[in-house]
Amino acid sequence: MTHLTIEPSILYVGTPVALLSTENEDGTVNLAPMSSAWALGDVVVLGVGASGQTAINLRERPDVVINYPSPDQWKAVERLAPLTAAHPVPEHKRARFHQEREKFKAAGLTPTASELVTPARVAECPLQFEATVVHEQLDASGNFLIAQAEVRRVHAAEHIVVPGTSYVDPAAWSPLIYNFRHYYGLGPELGESFRTETPRHA
Repeated sequence: MTHLTIEPSILYVGTPVALLSTENEDGTVNLAPMSSAWALGDVVVLGVGASGQTAINLRERPDVVINYPSPDQWKAVERLAPLTAAHPVPEHKRARFHQEREKFKAAGLTPTASELVTPARVAECPLQFEATVVHEQLDASGNFLIAQAEVRRVHAAEHIVVPGTSYVDPAAWSPLIYNFRHYYGLGPELGESFRTETPRHA
């Protein structure tokens, strides 16, 4: 195997896409796609642009829903990608983004009430985490907000849950993956970790 030394403009090596629901200052719901999230126990660490509406909302109103779309929903995600709820549009976004407050409508998605947090969930997303930001800070460059969100409730579509359990069935659930700015789903299972607790049969 020969390796080349390269200088890629982005480092999205393949991470799940999430749609973050947050509350705007006027009580409406902002919906924004992102792919910089990872879990530590019951905390999900979120990385969002520091000047965007999502970052503003998380600083001022810490409730958030982390909605995970499936691969067949990539077009709805992409419809959200060039939109911002920020007004005015931040200068560095003006060439490619435009202002839109009705994000659910623009994406063709349906808001549904959350149970423990204020922002609505995305009805079409098979996996939804209601959470509250418990700690936030800027990254070393000052360009991104790093928010630690404590998950308070998990909603999972019935078809991705092992019957009679609280386990998500990895054979039934496939996240939408953002791979160097291209969308993918998962391939067939290769094996399982020795740490898995997921029952093979209900």
